[in-house]
Amino acid sequence: MTEAEKPLIYVIEDEKDLGELICSALTSFRYEVVYCASGEQALAELNKQAPDVCIVDLNLPDMDGMELVKQMESQELGVIIVSGRDGLTDRVLGLEFGADDYITKPFEPRELVARVQSLLRRLRKKKQETVTQYRQARFANWVFRPESLSLQHAEQGEETLSRAEGDMLLALLKHPFQILSRDQLLGENCVPYDRSIDVRMSRLRKKIESDPQHPELIKTVYGAGYMFTTDVDWN
Repeated sequence: MTEAEKPLIYVIEDEKDLGELICSALTSFRYEVVYCASGEQALAELNKQAPDVCIVDLNLPDMDGMELVKQMESQELGVIIVSGRDGLTDRVLGLEFGADDYITKPFEPRELVARVQSLLRRLRKKKQETVTQYRQARFANWVFRPESLSLQHAEQGEETLSRAEGDMLLALLKHPFQILSRDQLLGENCVPYDRSIDVRMSRLRKKIESDPQHPELIKTVYGAGYMFTTDVDWN
């Protein structure tokens, strides 16, 4: 691996000892690492350069880490939350706000490195698929461009999806008229919570359905999953 190919990881953690431990573990696996002790510092670094992955603690001194995760949602980067908050609500909210993984403290640094490696593989594969196979999809007067997460309608204008919403829509568009389970829609995310899928689906329907309460494009198949019910033209 050359210096130019080193993935860039931001470690956003206010506990200095833990932050340094995480940075040391990542550096030993030849990742380039930037350490931030606060949300403000992280935002300043993000404005300079987007990393490949952000590792975010929720209990930051100047802001809730969940808000920081939410601000990252539209960016093309991976997010792993590390937190002592292990409740179901925090896990679901973290995934809904755009995190790709959630790991609770205490944890072994080697486990976190393994999750970073897994996330980087998924992101690399997804990017390759998007660029080589799925440039633009047309359906029901909508045009979806996966690379920019943009949705454009002939009459309703343009919408920008979150990365999580875009991933879900892409999965549906790749398999029209097929039932996709919640696990299939979640992909390779590490923590499969059904409520995360349901809330994300509700948000997506509000953007593309003329009547989200009575959806026509994305049908619920009770006990099985969801199905996209219109033709899709890829070009």
